[in-house]
Amino acid sequence: MEISPIYHNSRPEGKLPAQEATAFDFLDSLGIDYERVTHELADTMEKCDDVSAVLGVDVCKNLFLCNRQKTNFYLLCMPPHKAFHTKDLSHQIGSARLSFAPEEQLWDLLHCTPGSATILGLMNDDENRVQLLIDKETYEAEYFSCHPCLCTSTIKLKTSDVKNMLLPKVHHEPIVVEPVSYTHLTLPT
Repeated sequence: MEISPIYHNSRPEGKLPAQEATAFDFLDSLGIDYERVTHELADTMEKCDDVSAVLGVDVCKNLFLCNRQKTNFYLLCMPPHKAFHTKDLSHQIGSARLSFAPEEQLWDLLHCTPGSATILGLMNDDENRVQLLIDKETYEAEYFSCHPCLCTSTIKLKTSDVKNMLLPKVHHEPIVVEPVSYTHLTLPT
């Protein structure tokens, strides 16, 4: 995969898709420092491994989930190679069986496409319909890395900036979780 050099506090050049431009505008408005690389479509964790090597931090696995009734929505941020355990996570958050939310809901609530779900999408969830879930390991890491609402760029942020600047601005209080059971969902390809 071809990956750009690392840029500091610099968005990709040229006209950006609206959701990506909005993500960079949001970061800039908050004064959050970031490092960025641009690359080919990185819509799987295997492709993100190459990006992680360049940025020096694992790209966070972001899963957009819902309950069985599709009435409650969740964005789970976790380490990339940690298994997702539905049974334990459902129990921890007091939700009916979890599954992947429909693509339409991902777009309607976070303005992200499949493979691009990100914590930055929460800026589009004005009604707070999405509950943020962050794995304890990710929550305690020094850095947080994700796509800026489109998976052709990846950014590296200080986790302290995510906690202290970004999340208060989007009005989403995270629930810190530790999924440890053995019931797995298969990630879509």
